[in-house]
Amino acid sequence: MAEVDKSEKITINVGLVDLGQIDLLVDEGFFANRTDFIRTAIRRQLETRSDAVTDTIGRRALTLGTRHLARHELEQLRDAGRTTELRVLGLATIANDVDVELALATIAAVEVLGAFRAPREVKAALAPRTI
Repeated sequence: MAEVDKSEKITINVGLVDLGQIDLLVDEGFFANRTDFIRTAIRRQLETRSDAVTDTIGRRALTLGTRHLARHELEQLRDAGRTTELRVLGLATIANDVDVELALATIAAVEVLGAFRAPREVKAALAPRTI
């Protein structure tokens, strides 16, 4: 998967004074650009709360990183009469060849903190099961 596919664009509103201070730090060479400043600030905040994140991942039984559900994996679950819960902190994907019927038969719940990529129809069908 391409590196660009492993990130998600977000939009934030920043006060003008804060934005001016960010620009000043960029101009003075502390950061390469505004994005560099924001990424650094986010990482520092996450570092200060890493214990809480780790505890929550364990408590909520989340997969950290990426989780991909392939058609053959879901077909095996269906054939065995079992289901799975898609719980991910990071990137969750469902293969493009998975249809709505197979997804509904095998995916009992969806909880994704980060990005969830799946065929549009599958995503819509799973919406009521999304936490």
